Amino acid sequence: MKVLIIGAHGKVGQRISKAMSAAEDVEPTAFIRKEEQKPLFEEMGVGTVVESLENTPEAIGEVIKNYDAVVFTAGSGGKTGHDKTMEIDLDGAIKSINQAEKHGVKRFIMVGASHSDDRSYWGKVDGMKPYYTGKHYADLELKRSSLDYTILRPVLLTDEDEAGKVLMTENPDEVGSEIPRQAVAETVLTVLKDPKTYGKVIEMSKGEDTIADALAKVCS
Repeated sequence: MKVLIIGAHGKVGQRISKAMSAAEDVEPTAFIRKEEQKPLFEEMGVGTVVESLENTPEAIGEVIKNYDAVVFTAGSGGKTGHDKTMEIDLDGAIKSINQAEKHGVKRFIMVGASHSDDRSYWGKVDGMKPYYTGKHYADLELKRSSLDYTILRPVLLTDEDEAGKVLMTENPDEVGSEIPRQAVAETVLTVLKDPKTYGKVIEMSKGEDTIADALAKVCS
């Protein structure tokens, strides 16, 4: 399966790229913004394509059409303004969803954010409302599409090297406060070819189950 990882240079994206590079039946390509980001992925044995989510839908579509699946884990980051959040997290995601649909790329995995359907939660952290707004409406566009989607919604991300045990649920009130980025990356790889995860929105945190067991519970 040829997989395009949009947002591959981010902390989660790099872990997804590394996990997929070690998988025998997946051929990942990193969608990156800058030529100077290429060496990182060359060391992993991961191919690259240089393009921007701020470009036209048609330009993004010219890239997406060459793949079997898209993983969207892009984000503007905390150092940019709200305008970039809207441009990358919302509009960039919607352009990617629409172009995948247009070009018949059916499988789409979105790495979103826990509680992004709960408007009462959006203003609890100063300055985060535009972020949750963008994530909410990007996910809504994906749910309205004809794509075979899975939306993963982790809580606060941490940098442990091991995935550890996790909790997965459809109820954001049940999740904890943190989850390793490695757990999200390994979950992306696990759900990639699993039809039982199609159409699922999965809230994620640290928990008591392996990734496989947690998925079995939430997708039963």
